[in-house]
Amino acid sequence: MTGGRRFVLPPGHPVERWGRAALATGVLGGAVSIAGAIASPTQFLRSYLVAWVFWVELTLGCLALLMIKYVAGGAWGAVIRRLAESAARTLPLLAVLFVPVALGLPQLYEWARPEHVAHDPLLQHKAAYLNVPFFLARAVFYFAVWIGFARWLERWSLREDETADPHVAHRLDLISRGGLVALGLTMTFAAFDWTMSLEPHWFSTIYGVIFMGASVLSGFALLIAMTAVLVERGPFGGVVGPGHLHDLGKFLLAYVLLYAYFGYSQFIITWSGNLPEEIPWYLRRVQGGWQWVVLLIVVFHFALPFLVLLARDVKRRASWMLRVALALAVMRVVDTWWLVTPAFDVAHPVPHWLDVATLLAVGGLWLALFFRQLGGRPLLPLADPSLPIEAEA
Repeated sequence: MTGGRRFVLPPGHPVERWGRAALATGVLGGAVSIAGAIASPTQFLRSYLVAWVFWVELTLGCLALLMIKYVAGGAWGAVIRRLAESAARTLPLLAVLFVPVALGLPQLYEWARPEHVAHDPLLQHKAAYLNVPFFLARAVFYFAVWIGFARWLERWSLREDETADPHVAHRLDLISRGGLVALGLTMTFAAFDWTMSLEPHWFSTIYGVIFMGASVLSGFALLIAMTAVLVERGPFGGVVGPGHLHDLGKFLLAYVLLYAYFGYSQFIITWSGNLPEEIPWYLRRVQGGWQWVVLLIVVFHFALPFLVLLARDVKRRASWMLRVALALAVMRVVDTWWLVTPAFDVAHPVPHWLDVATLLAVGGLWLALFFRQLGGRPLLPLADPSLPIEAEA
């Protein structure tokens, strides 16, 4: 297929400038974070974990949405398909950025401190699973699975563009069906490992589902924001219309509701049970000033987006969808911070400057790589049967 030139980012497109700005931000944030790590290693690791977990969940959400598109079909998925592929190709970077977490396990996780385990019968009971070598081996396995599926899907996606073979779509469907099962299992255990085990005396069977819901919502926020930008300033204009944006808006509304339902279900079940080993997890997150963070999340992560996205005109306008998606992305950061930080410090519900520095460091590097991946190839799948595109000579 020879077409698609008009769907490639033209020279001088704002995305190129954003990529350079993101790289500069990442380097500057990294320098500040390194200075913070020297001055306060423990605080650096706590802040870094929040930032890294946020960008990992966003990336996995994009990979999940890519697989959902191949299984469910529809023009909505074709619109975000190339963007999701570009996001999934950043997984090797996130695997490298796991190194500070791996090196700081004793400072982050009490089960990684032998002196704590020696005096805690529960930690001794869980030691067969919660130990440093097995923890690191699982992390390597998770990333191997995620990167493997991302590259497998990319290879067949490019094959579809090159050959326009209708059988490739069936192959992508089969890969994605198995991939969604593998992704669900690995994401669940990754959530248990990386955030739930920060407080190893507490557990929730729905925790992995909440992590998956958060990931898809974060991924959707990014993909919709980029789609809106490309509609207004780039190659999507005239091809991606209000109908596509409307479909994406409806999916975003559904995931806002779904994530709120997951979180409320866990809360109401835990609160109703009123068990001494379960209640402290919430008490740390609803007292001492943290209740204002909860209120912020309820209003701006659920109530306001829900009301705004009910409006049909909002979902059909790129400018409005961009605002809603960016606002949700910010609230996803706040929600991740609220989820992780009280495990370390319940007395200070105020962001530390290293929280900002590490978020900019990881996010700047991630966005720089993401924007770079968008260049040099069509941003719309040329042979996707759900989005017919007339080829150019």
